[in-house]
Amino acid sequence: MFLLLAGAMLKISAQLPDARQIMERCRDLTITSSLRADIELTITERNGATRNRKITMTSKSDPDGLEKRLIKFLEPADVRGTGMLIFDNKDAADEMWIYLPALKRTRRIVSTEKGKSFMSSEFTNADMTSSPLSDFRVRHLPGSGENSQWIIESTPVSDDKAEEYGYSRKVSFVNIADYHFKKIEFYNFDNDLFRTMETKSIHPLSGGKFVYKNMIATNHKNNRSSEILYTLISAGISVDDSFFTVQNLER
Repeated sequence: MFLLLAGAMLKISAQLPDARQIMERCRDLTITSSLRADIELTITERNGATRNRKITMTSKSDPDGLEKRLIKFLEPADVRGTGMLIFDNKDAADEMWIYLPALKRTRRIVSTEKGKSFMSSEFTNADMTSSPLSDFRVRHLPGSGENSQWIIESTPVSDDKAEEYGYSRKVSFVNIADYHFKKIEFYNFDNDLFRTMETKSIHPLSGGKFVYKNMIATNHKNNRSSEILYTLISAGISVDDSFFTVQNLER
């Protein structure tokens, strides 16, 4: 049976584009020279109660693949002024800092916090970055290439990386036509599906690039969900590198 399954997987792989190149293409199409947007984050509890947060985000990318991103919380009052600074490296570990106005201090987010909740939502800190593909082994799963989608499994390369991201594997459903993620499933260390991210809409940019405009993350263990909606999207803006500093994060 094992040999039959292995043979089937080899046949699938031989008939499809390289899975790693597909994932690289997915990332590259979301990287723009610069971007600014307002973001509405809605957190829905299992009883239906909701909490709303308003955020502003500015990003800039370099030709070598480094993307810098500064996120600031505007509302409600209890999180106003909270900010995150992210240096997102294409081929190396990302760097993240968070500023907490109540404490008037900035601290670095360590790698073990990647899988932690992003501001009490069902998104994680890692969801705010484009994790380097070198952290994962990727392959096509059965059914990939059918129904206008690729189905690609990403497995952390080590137990340390799995602990870092907080899951044993993820399965991405990628739209063949435009390389956007329709859905991503996350599996825990018992191989149970515990979280799903779904794309509701994208905002097209020039050159085939795009922004994930509307996404929903659902936690299947606690029945909570969180939705991100981008508004007032502006691409190709002028923004100086000095904007992306810890000093500016604390202003």
